[in-house]
Formats: sequence, structure tokens, C-alpha cells
Amino acid sequence: QVQLVESGGGLVQAGGSLRLSCAASGRTFSISTYAMGWLRQAPGKEREFVAASVWSGSKTYYADPVKGRFTISRDNAKNTVYLQMNSLKPEDTAVYYCAAGRPGIDYYTADTAYRYWGQGTQVTVSS
Repeated sequence: QVQLVESGGGLVQAGGSLRLSCAASGRTFSISTYAMGWLRQAPGKEREFVAASVWSGSKTYYADPVKGRFTISRDNAKNTVYLQMNSLKPEDTAVYYCAAGRPGIDYYTADTAYRYWGQGTQVTVSS
């Protein structure tokens, strides 16, 4: 059974920073063979893509609203993915989800690209 557990969310003032972590576990599960993504869902809105990293970490992708402020990274040896969030804005307030991509995908922006999901962590940015 694959588990993705997010942590690091919380309440921060606008302009501040947070670092989210996503720890993966499972008897044979290794993030080194999966594209990994972060998506978020704000109250009353559809879930949206934030960032993704291909299995090797050599390529990363970002949604336009977070480009230049957020950075996705991964430590395959620790089976952990991170999302460094800087210059946070109130509109970044959402539940942030970590997800592992389906084999062979070449797109990352839609929910359908992902096979395994974490339970989410709340990020609240106050103005």
C-alpha cells in the first residue's frame, strides 16, 4: 500500500515562506520511478496544478501563478518531495496535495495524471 504524507503547512503572513514535505512509503514504492506533483485546492475552487518534477528531477514544471516563487525538489534517497514556497500571497491559501504520477504520463497539470495522493496539508496566508 502506497502512502504519501504531507507536512509543513500552517499559517504564515503574506511575504513569508513555508516548506512542504511529502514523505512516501510502501513496501516497494520508490519516488525515483515516478513523476511527482503538488496540486492545491482553495475553498470553493477546483483543484489546480502547482508544480511537478519528472522522475529524475531533471525537469520541473510550474503553474504561472507560482513561477519564480515556488520550487519543487526531491530527495529520492529519502523518498521525499519538497515544495519551497517563498513570497507567499493570500491567494496561495489552499490545501496542498502531493501526488505520484501514473506510469508513462507526459503531462502533469491535470488530476488524471496522478495515481497516488496524499491527504493534503493546509496552507493559510494572512494579509
